[in-house]
Amino acid sequence: MKSCKDKIDIKKLPEHIAIIMDGNGRWALKHGLDRVNGHHEGVDSVREVAEAAAEIGIKYLTLYTFSTENWNRPKDEVDALMSLFVETIVKELDTLNKNNIRLNAIGELESLPGENYQKLMETMDKTSGNDRMVMTLALSYSSRWEIVNAVKRIGKDIESGKLVSDDICEDNFTKYLTTSQMPDPELLIRTSGELRISNYLLWQIAYSELYFTNVLWPDFREEDLYKAILEYQDRERRFGMTSEQLLS
Repeated sequence: MKSCKDKIDIKKLPEHIAIIMDGNGRWALKHGLDRVNGHHEGVDSVREVAEAAAEIGIKYLTLYTFSTENWNRPKDEVDALMSLFVETIVKELDTLNKNNIRLNAIGELESLPGENYQKLMETMDKTSGNDRMVMTLALSYSSRWEIVNAVKRIGKDIESGKLVSDDICEDNFTKYLTTSQMPDPELLIRTSGELRISNYLLWQIAYSELYFTNVLWPDFREEDLYKAILEYQDRERRFGMTSEQLLS
C-alpha cells in the first residue's frame, strides 16, 4: 500500500507542528493494563513521530507532555510519570543526537522534581548544537499561566523603564512568551477523539489548522502524522481574507 508520505508536497510543509498527545490512559484500559503502561507505550509514539517529522523536513515539533493541571492526578500516577520522564530523557539522548534534533522545553520547569529538572537541562545542553529540528516539550505548562507570566514580565519592564505602555503590541507581547524563539504552529494535532484545546498554546494557535483524530496516542504512528499533514495541505489558509484575495 502506498504511504501518505509519497503524496506530501515537501514545498508546502508546516514549519511548526504542535501535538496534544491524548489517550494514554484509555489505551491502557482498553488493553486491560494500568494507566502507567499507556504512558510507557506513548514514548514509542513520541520517538517515531519525532523521527518522521525530522526526516520529512518539519523544523519545529512541540508536544504537550505534562500540563499544570496534571499535577492534580493521583500521586502514584504523577510519580510514575516523573520516573518515566527521567528514564526516557536519559535513554533517548543518543536518538536525539543521531537524528540531529535539539531538545527544548517550555512551562514552569522549576516546579519539576529536582532530578527531572537536572536531567532535562543536561539533555537540552547536550543537544543544543543540533539544528535539523527543535523538539519542544511543554512540561508543567498551561497557556493561561504563560500569558499571565508574560503580563507580569511586561509590568516589571514598564516599572523599570525598559518599556512604555504605548510600545505594547502583538509583536512585542509575543517576545514575552515562552515560545518567542519559534514561529507559531501552522498545524495543531490532537489525538484520542477529544475536541478541545486544553489550555495549550492559546495565543500561538490563533490561526493554526486544527486536526482531530480518534487514534489514541500510543497507536499514533508516522503514517498518522503524514495523514494530518496531507489534510493540512488540502486546506485553504485565508487569515481573515477571502479566497479571491488569495488568488489575486
